[in-house]
Amino acid sequence: MVKRLAIIGLLSTTVMITAPAQAETLRILTWGSYAPEELVKKFEAIYPDITVEVTFSNNEEMVAKLRATDGAGFDLAQPSHDRIFAVQQEYNIYKPLDLSKINTGAMQAKLLEGVKANTTIDGEVYAVPHQWGTSGIMTNMELAPNIAAWGDLCDPEYKGKTSMRLRRTILLGMAFDMGEDPFAAYDDLAEYQIILDKVADKLIACKDNLKAYWSGGDDLSAMMLSGEIVASETWDSTAYKLYGENENIVFVPPKTGALAWIDTFALPRGGNADDAAYKWINFVLEPENVTIMSASTGAIAAVEGGIDLLPVDKKDAVNAAFSVDDINNLKFFANIPPGIEDMEGKTLEKIKAATGGQ
Repeated sequence: MVKRLAIIGLLSTTVMITAPAQAETLRILTWGSYAPEELVKKFEAIYPDITVEVTFSNNEEMVAKLRATDGAGFDLAQPSHDRIFAVQQEYNIYKPLDLSKINTGAMQAKLLEGVKANTTIDGEVYAVPHQWGTSGIMTNMELAPNIAAWGDLCDPEYKGKTSMRLRRTILLGMAFDMGEDPFAAYDDLAEYQIILDKVADKLIACKDNLKAYWSGGDDLSAMMLSGEIVASETWDSTAYKLYGENENIVFVPPKTGALAWIDTFALPRGGNADDAAYKWINFVLEPENVTIMSASTGAIAAVEGGIDLLPVDKKDAVNAAFSVDDINNLKFFANIPPGIEDMEGKTLEKIKAATGGQ
């Protein structure tokens, strides 16, 4: 009996020793197309002890999800550069990065320093750049060759033939078009409300020009490719993708400047797979992976030579859209102070109610 128990114990010990370790899970909260299946599989092949789980989201939802859990539930998040400073101060949902674990040398220096400046709190850096791009106008040059400004979307010549997304980007773009500087008014909420009211009046008066508001890239793309609309407010990445199908569809930086964003890497405060997160960050900075990622996102990686690493069709689209002057005229989104998004949300609801939501 003693001998039998000893053998059973030995077998049990052997099983415990040889059983494979349970895979670590890297939970990524990111934008649609920012974790293409090809890259996820490649990463998991290189790091078989890590399983990647992806939740697609947007800026507002990322903040809401992390607020609801006090920064738990995810190990890596990708908010835009202007959605971190005030959010962190108010809700404490992120934790500082260890830059020594990130290959920052691969990043475009100006974008890296810009994001660090925007996301440094008490000497600690909370984000580094990943992808960048702009919001502006997409037009079919064959059908609407004179579109050059945000306000042109409301030109009666294009009645029923334009579109826009009913989110804060169109508020900001139209404010610049009307001669205002919304970012400069962030420190004076009363002044900012005056600007929002002017923009709301403009966009309500513009309702007959709109075929529909778009909510995602797929419905916008369908309207543009079918000719239902001839121009729209858009992310440049959507326009770049459509350029590959119809070279008449191009991105137009508005004459007041395209609105520029940088999506980042940030660590949620309650995440428990930091090392896996750093491995993913460095993995997607590798040149061959940059090209795969940009093919999926349509955006430009925040690495040195990011435009050159785009797939050929998207590189051609970027070069067709931007001149050096256009690049120098970019309006980078400013950090959003508390209260601003509530004001914008009420303005958007006012516009939606007055236009029927179309």
